[in-house]
Amino acid sequence: MEDYSYSSSPSSPSSPSSFPPSLHNENSSFIFAPLHITHLQLSSFLPSCGDAGRPALAPALPLYPHTQCCRAGMALYSLTGAILSLQIGDLWHWAAWLGLLYLLFKVSKLYLIWRDMVTAFRPFPSPLCHWLYGNAREFLQIGKELDLVYQWAQSYTYGFPLWLGNFFACLLITHPDYAKAVLARQDPKDDLAYRFIIPWIGEGLLVSAGQKWFHHRRLLTPAFHYDVLKPYVSVMSDCTKIMLDKWEQLVPDKNPLEIFHHVSLMTLDTIMKCAFSYQSNVQTDSSENAYIKAVYELSHLVDHRFRHFIYHNDLIYNLSPYGFRFRRALKVAHEHTDKVIKQRKTLLNREKQLDKISQRRHLDFLDILLCAKDENGHGLSDKDLRAEVDTFMFEGHDTTASGISWILYALAKHPEHQERCREEIKEVLGDRDTVEWEDLGKIPYTTMCIKESLRVYPPVPGVARKLSKPITFCDGRSLPEGARIILSIYCINRSPYFWKDPEVFDPLRFSVENSAGRHPHAFLPFAAGFRNCIGQNFAMNEMKVAAALILQRFQLILDPENEPQKVSQVVLRSMNGIHLKLKKIENGTLKAESM
Repeated sequence: MEDYSYSSSPSSPSSPSSFPPSLHNENSSFIFAPLHITHLQLSSFLPSCGDAGRPALAPALPLYPHTQCCRAGMALYSLTGAILSLQIGDLWHWAAWLGLLYLLFKVSKLYLIWRDMVTAFRPFPSPLCHWLYGNAREFLQIGKELDLVYQWAQSYTYGFPLWLGNFFACLLITHPDYAKAVLARQDPKDDLAYRFIIPWIGEGLLVSAGQKWFHHRRLLTPAFHYDVLKPYVSVMSDCTKIMLDKWEQLVPDKNPLEIFHHVSLMTLDTIMKCAFSYQSNVQTDSSENAYIKAVYELSHLVDHRFRHFIYHNDLIYNLSPYGFRFRRALKVAHEHTDKVIKQRKTLLNREKQLDKISQRRHLDFLDILLCAKDENGHGLSDKDLRAEVDTFMFEGHDTTASGISWILYALAKHPEHQERCREEIKEVLGDRDTVEWEDLGKIPYTTMCIKESLRVYPPVPGVARKLSKPITFCDGRSLPEGARIILSIYCINRSPYFWKDPEVFDPLRFSVENSAGRHPHAFLPFAAGFRNCIGQNFAMNEMKVAAALILQRFQLILDPENEPQKVSQVVLRSMNGIHLKLKKIENGTLKAESM
């Protein structure tokens, strides 16, 4: 490039001939030929405008004495802006192309997902579904979905696919043979169905997988040893009596009682005293009811989020009113568990007490968590500790509360079985108002009624799995790795192929004679296989204690104006609660007062 400079001749320092020809035309716009201006600085152009509406040249800094240097600066300024505008335009152009390519990529990915699911579930006939939203519309009818699924199960022997939209499908299993094939494996819980509950209970024993699950399961199993469970029976009796004393105060009101809430407080009181050695007043102190209300709210919100696909997106959900409610209830639930953990750590005094605690023959649940050490001598992290406490705080009370509440409803609905249970309990307990460990094996008819209620009203209506490897079922049909499965315990427990008149409440189904030879997976109140409920013996004991003491003191009567409406919200609940009338029993006879 040629370098132009000012003329050094003193004769005509400002002569037009001393400038390059390309800058010489005064009446036309500048056209920049190859040019190297070594001293011109853009900072000399001030933001003010000259007479012609163009930037004015700073008077103290012009290097060209000729007036056209102003036009040169103006042209350079304009050219710079033009280059920048061209670059921005190019950026928008490329952004548009990249956006289009990303959209095509996502559409292609969704198409491949849809194609793979259609291929995987093609061997399994399914109910009629909409081309866009599949069977999702039916599942928005809250309170009717369980009966709808049961109705479909009558038409499909082993199970059927459910399409919730075009890009989520699962095989809903309704036959014990298919359930046996799934439960014999160690597939993890489904990452979609359980994803929404993880912020609440963490990755504890309920949702963890692989070596973490195996390690925690082995660690916690001793907490539910029979010798550990024995002293809990008297604690269960004491907690139940607190609830019954409250009921006696409500009897004169002569109004139906919504029992699910009261039973939930009782089972929470029980699990806190048994598993966490936490002496609470949750049944009598209304301020401690906040945790129960938070559990109700969280259960409802988790179910609501699963049913509405727009809320599957974390950003949309977190910005929605439902996300705000979820975080608020979550804060209450976590504060409760943190309080329990903190109090126990204080009592143990970490350094001084842990050695004494670890030398006991049997530890409670929280003792085991706090004393646990891995091969390197490290205990559970605070995150894992909180996850397990949250899991058992919820699972240990809410599922049992559901079971007991529906047992009481079933006995109120069938007074002939209720009366037979009461006679059996009276014979065993006599005048005692406390159930002891040895009594639990002496009430077989009450136990059969409990099992029959668990069959008809399972506390957990279904569990979900995601296949870690392909599976082939007994009839030769198969599913690939990654396919999602829901075991409908509600339908399996009512399978007409294994239960005669499955809708009829008949406790004698569970007599020794009638139970012999029954399919081992036809009755799944606590699931089965490797991932069965670790606390099932604890739960059965609590249900026996509660049923015995309640029937000893009250007669249960249905409220015909408040028939419960079943709904699956993590556990089996009733949309309108479970309302019963109570009649006090004294000295084996009914009092006149009723509610």
